[in-house]
Amino acid sequence: MNDTICALATAPGGALGIIRISGPKALPIVSILCPLCCDTVAANTIHYTHIAPPSPSPSSPPEVIDEAMVSVFRAPHSYTGEDSVEISCHGSRYILNKVLELLVEHGCRMAQPGEFTQRAYLNGKLDLSQAEAVADLIASTNRATHHLAMSQLRGGISSELATLREQLLKLTSLLELELDFSDHEDLEFADRTELLALAQTIDTHIGRLANSFQMGNALKLGIPVAIVGAPNVGKSTLLNQLLGEERAIVSDIQGTTRDVIEDTIQLDGITFRFIDTAGIRHTSDQIEQMGIERTYQAIQKARIVLWLIDAVPTSAQQQDMEERCDGKHLIIVSNKTDKGVAVDDSSFSLQHSSFLRISAKFGTGLSELKKLLIATIPTPSDSDVIITNARHYEALCRAQAALQRCITGLSTGLSGDLLSEDLRDVLNILAEITGGQITPQETLNNIFQHFCVGK
Repeated sequence: MNDTICALATAPGGALGIIRISGPKALPIVSILCPLCCDTVAANTIHYTHIAPPSPSPSSPPEVIDEAMVSVFRAPHSYTGEDSVEISCHGSRYILNKVLELLVEHGCRMAQPGEFTQRAYLNGKLDLSQAEAVADLIASTNRATHHLAMSQLRGGISSELATLREQLLKLTSLLELELDFSDHEDLEFADRTELLALAQTIDTHIGRLANSFQMGNALKLGIPVAIVGAPNVGKSTLLNQLLGEERAIVSDIQGTTRDVIEDTIQLDGITFRFIDTAGIRHTSDQIEQMGIERTYQAIQKARIVLWLIDAVPTSAQQQDMEERCDGKHLIIVSNKTDKGVAVDDSSFSLQHSSFLRISAKFGTGLSELKKLLIATIPTPSDSDVIITNARHYEALCRAQAALQRCITGLSTGLSGDLLSEDLRDVLNILAEITGGQITPQETLNNIFQHFCVGK
């Protein structure tokens, strides 16, 4: 933390490049290379200047490296909470490397991945969940993931956890107050019925947050959509139409698709990951059987299942599909309307989310199918908190397990000192998410090492 660090904050190859410097000697070091007075330059100002190393002798003019714009930020009002400078110069690799070389020569060291954000966390500018949101924001590839990262960066998770911690502290303080008067055996400050109701409310809240990880992770990685059905019903044709390219081989020969084929598209700012699968049928071909088994695995992992048909399935087939799609969005898609196939929705006894007719060959009905896919994904509002980070999810699961031990203890009349221990566990685990307690250095290193250099 006493070092002054520097790094290139932009990708090489652009017209401009930005070099960031942060630390106690940021301004003095930059002033050696630029005609700036570090003692008087105002905070939050931008200066047009030139970059040049000190001249080796008074008679020699300095060698100008580049003309640049220098932005000055003084502690604590900067991203890192330290004195910081950003040098915006031309994007030549030679210029950028030369400026970094001069900065290191005069006292900087090259920053480690994520070190600027790590300093922002250590200096109290961000909590740990917000720091992780910075990486998610940089990695966001669509509107949905951008929205989730911005919500977390603005403190959505932090604020939710702060409310939970306040309620938990109320529980803990009442129980620990009783311990201070433990010599009065019949003295109870905390009504056990009220404590149990409050603990159950908190448990529901934590459970809702943990359960949101399934949706958050799907939005982050792409909503998995399995395209399934019998051989030759048009699954590969449908995939090619959705992707707008010949991604899968189309043939009249049954069993052409023997392995899953995946690709993604964005619909209304949400990434959908389509999985074309092997046709489901009875076969003695061992390779095809392996493909069909992978089809069943794809159904298990999918959030949405498109069951493509060109005839009314048997009752046994419907029952089998209903069992495999339990808890998923099942959309029955009747294909080959161009060939006069007219399966009716009333022909199905199984529970399904939607039904529509299409022609995968000519693209008829595809716009309606895309609208159905979008409609299956609830759009999170600004007030919704959705967990997208596996570390947060794991911590919430541990916190819920500790809280449920406390709920069991309240129901069975467990003593206040043991109940208090479980509640303290919950508080400490929730604090791990935001870094509200001393976080192990190993955890910090694991979080920030995945950041890009310069951030």
